[in-house]
Amino acid sequence: MQPIPVNEIRRLLHGDLIRGSEHWKVRNAIYYNRQDLTMQNTLMFVSRSNVVNWNEIDKMGPSLVVTDLPHEELKKALSNTTVIKVRSLVQAYWKFIDYYRGLFNIPVVTITGTCGKTTTKDMIKHVLNRDYNVHASESSKNEPRRSFPYLMGIDKNTDAAVFEHGLGNSGNIKHQCMIYQPTIGIITNIGVHHLDGCGNLEGYIKAKSEIVEGIKKGGTLILNADDENTKKVKLDSFQGKILYFGKDKKSDFRASNITYAKGGMDFTLHYSNKTYQVFVPGYGEHQVSNALAALAAVTEIGMTMEDAISRLATYHNMMRHLEFSIGKGGSTIIDDTWTNNPTSVEAALKVIDSIGKDKKVILVLGDINRLGNFEKKYHREIGSMVAKRNIHTLITIGKKAEEIANQAIEDGTKAKVYKFYNVNGVREVVDPILDSGSLLLIKGPMSSRSMIDFANELKKNE
Repeated sequence: MQPIPVNEIRRLLHGDLIRGSEHWKVRNAIYYNRQDLTMQNTLMFVSRSNVVNWNEIDKMGPSLVVTDLPHEELKKALSNTTVIKVRSLVQAYWKFIDYYRGLFNIPVVTITGTCGKTTTKDMIKHVLNRDYNVHASESSKNEPRRSFPYLMGIDKNTDAAVFEHGLGNSGNIKHQCMIYQPTIGIITNIGVHHLDGCGNLEGYIKAKSEIVEGIKKGGTLILNADDENTKKVKLDSFQGKILYFGKDKKSDFRASNITYAKGGMDFTLHYSNKTYQVFVPGYGEHQVSNALAALAAVTEIGMTMEDAISRLATYHNMMRHLEFSIGKGGSTIIDDTWTNNPTSVEAALKVIDSIGKDKKVILVLGDINRLGNFEKKYHREIGSMVAKRNIHTLITIGKKAEEIANQAIEDGTKAKVYKFYNVNGVREVVDPILDSGSLLLIKGPMSSRSMIDFANELKKNE
């Protein structure tokens, strides 16, 4: 965080100094009880609904409490704590956010989408890192409550920032955009997810669309030209530049001649009346899509295409994102347990179509969560996708995933089908059929520690 004098904060928020000194600087900021108090010189926004541990605050002093607590409660503050009372904590909080974000005239990229957010974010960070000091959200930790601390991570040394949006319910992305005030926004794709929080697919598309209004005036919106649901996003009110990526002819960043290569994908990029040969680590056309979105963002920030392509080729694909390993008997194990939704399952199956043609394909598929009232429908649709393919063995894990197996059987799959409620017993089924001609894909929700552990066991080559 950029250090800020306490007296400057008091003037900004039109607050009253109740106790303590204002002649020092804050070097961290949190919303009390939403983020942990871990260091000295911390500004805390404390709501009148909070139960306050004044001893803890004082031990971490000097501390600054900005609050709308009643005066009787403020008398409990100790000597190492400065207290500023404001009329409205909510207004003070947002005023401080606007002030702090306004200190930095830098490109801020935010990313939403059903799949590819974390990969695209990490690609952008990797490509920029050599020439820019980049601040980014951590892994896929993208919940709205993390947005304020992520913003506070920007300081005078930051050249660019890139964050992904979490979406559990409608309004989440709008809230995050109010904090980040992005100059560049990306929608990787819109599939099916979080229907329990958004009601239905239309509600989910509308929730993803909140990024459009959230981009700063004159900013850039980067969209997937190949994605049917993204085409439903309303753009009438957007005041800025729109760039498209994909295989579609209208794409500003267009891929053609997409082929599988060793360790990743080769493709031809058509951009600004020029063509470029590009390699991106990681398998699947969806990875090409992620790369196009990342290239669009970094060139918009100011990198040359040549430099961006060169850096992209050195990107290291993330663990548990279609991660390839050698398993028992020389088998190929593909660990895709990072996330699980219908869009990512379809993408994984398309990869299997290309690299598993001459293999004995084994699918281990777990539950898909957060589909609300559409749970059975989408699990059944995946079962139909599986039934159309040449699969040797289908194993489902979980009560919800059982519908995948049921539909695959109903559709006449030739696969041997096994249904389990947990991972117990699965090893006894797969071990005898794992050999150098086998390819096993394991895909389950990141919330399933047992499936993640099972995937790690399969990758031990024992």
